[in-house]
Amino acid sequence: MNDLSTTRSPRGAEPHERRNLFQRLLELMAPGDGRDQLMESLVVAENKELIAPESRMMLEGVIRMADLTAGDAMVAAARMDLLDIDADYDDLLASVISTGHSRFPVYEDRRDNIIGILLAKDLLKLQRAPDLSLRTLLRPAVFIPESKPLNDLLRDFRSTRNHLAIVIDEFGATAGLITIEDVLEEIVGEIEDEFDEKDGESGIYTLADGSQRVAGDASIEAVNAAFETALPTEDFETIGGLVAHEAGHVPRRGEAVTIDGLVFTVMHARGGAVRWFKVMRAPEAALGSDGA
Repeated sequence: MNDLSTTRSPRGAEPHERRNLFQRLLELMAPGDGRDQLMESLVVAENKELIAPESRMMLEGVIRMADLTAGDAMVAAARMDLLDIDADYDDLLASVISTGHSRFPVYEDRRDNIIGILLAKDLLKLQRAPDLSLRTLLRPAVFIPESKPLNDLLRDFRSTRNHLAIVIDEFGATAGLITIEDVLEEIVGEIEDEFDEKDGESGIYTLADGSQRVAGDASIEAVNAAFETALPTEDFETIGGLVAHEAGHVPRRGEAVTIDGLVFTVMHARGGAVRWFKVMRAPEAALGSDGA
């Protein structure tokens, strides 16, 4: 009986036993050989069916995150979607619709001068009260250094209920931005949303601005059918592979590649692969199509 009780699943452990186990896990996560040994132990535990593959991947993500900083997971400044405090309401609304974000850094005069954060839902208040100043709707921006550890940042996000931070470099200039989703994805992988591909679907969806959201692993045949194009299918099966070949590298978030009159802009990239493109016809291609 005693032997069986000691091998009982952690689910059956008392709360104080779970806490002790978690404390021992944290001790093993210190820099050095202990961390590598812990990673190997997780693989052994999965092979023995003591933990599920998803649990192992999540725990490995937690361990790896201990070595990562905000600079490792941020969206670079050049690829940030920003709003201009002096822009017209229609321009602001178009930007919100086309990008699909829920939070936006707002700048004044120059992109590097971030003066606050606008929640997309707050923009609706301007529609009801056009005389309302956009400045009154801004939330304070949180600034963090590139060197801030991700585990500390996640703790801050949880305690302050902020979901976005502006990353600055050692000279105080804007280096990029990072969201709570960016941090969590380092642990659990890509977070699926309502646009993500379901079984039997093509991975191509129409966005509010008329462009298309295309999965990186969508077949080239599906893209050709959707856009009435003739992209080559001989050497690559997925549109992500074709775009990476044309670009000469795996494009990063915000990067755009034009192929056969289609502009592929990376919306999400994770693990060295593009998860989602925003695809629209190049201006000259659109004109040619209208005139046909």
